Formats: sequence, C-alpha cells, structure tokens
Amino acid sequence: MGLKEEVNAATTAAMKARDKEKTDALRLLKAAIQRFEIDRTDQKNPNYGKPITEEDLIGVVHKEIKQRRDSIEQFEKGGRTDLADKERVELAYYEAYLPKQMSREEIAAAVQPIIEREGKDFRKVMPLAAKELKGRAEGKLVSEIVKELTT
Repeated sequence: MGLKEEVNAATTAAMKARDKEKTDALRLLKAAIQRFEIDRTDQKNPNYGKPITEEDLIGVVHKEIKQRRDSIEQFEKGGRTDLADKERVELAYYEAYLPKQMSREEIAAAVQPIIEREGKDFRKVMPLAAKELKGRAEGKLVSEIVKELTT
C-alpha cells in the first residue's frame, strides 16, 4: 500500500472511530497531497507530466512537518501554547508516515566518507550529504553534523 492509500485508509478509520483530532490532522495531510498532485498537472510546473513517486509524497509529508515545527516555534514565541499543542499533535501523526530517521551517529558515519573524498570544505560536502541522506535524515541535523565534522 502506498503512502496516499495509507493516509486515505487512516483518515477513514479515524472518522469511523470519531477521533476528531486525528481526522482533522489527516485531512490536512490528504489535502496537501491532493494539492501536490494538482500542481503536477499545471503545464508551468517544471515537473509537469512526470509520474508522482512515493519519494515525492514523502517530500510532501516532510514539507508539512517542517511547517508544523515552524508554527510551533512561532506560537510559543507568541505565548499561544494552545495552538502550539495542536500543531504538536498534528506533527506526531505526520511523523508516523515517514521512513525511520537516521541517528546522529549514523549520519556522521554516512558523511565521513564524503569528507574523506571531498575534503573538509563545507560547501562541497553539504550538497552531497544532503542528496545522499534525503528522506532519511532531517536537513537541519545533517547540516549541523557536516558543520561539526568540517571545522
């Protein structure tokens, strides 16, 4: 079962269980996936006509997670803990659809051969590391580790 089908099935199950919180969160994710699919049909889109892959859908989930994290940060700065808590709940539901994320040690182990091959230049290493670890590790964490290892 693909990611889209999993989200649809989970949304239906949450609706049947009358879990309003989960239903609302999954509906937002489902809408984001549908927007992505519609955007792909626009002839102005650089990826027009290309089939939608699971990697593309995981990218949509990553984008939604990033938005939730940014919102949590902003709501906490503004003193709106109620809204920050709502975003945290949505974030938890979305993270369940991501592949297992790598630990700091695993990221460092994957970056080390790139550094040995390219040298300790952050500008050379970071794009290669980001490309290799895309979807398996958060970009911010990869950047942090590459910075530590190249200085």
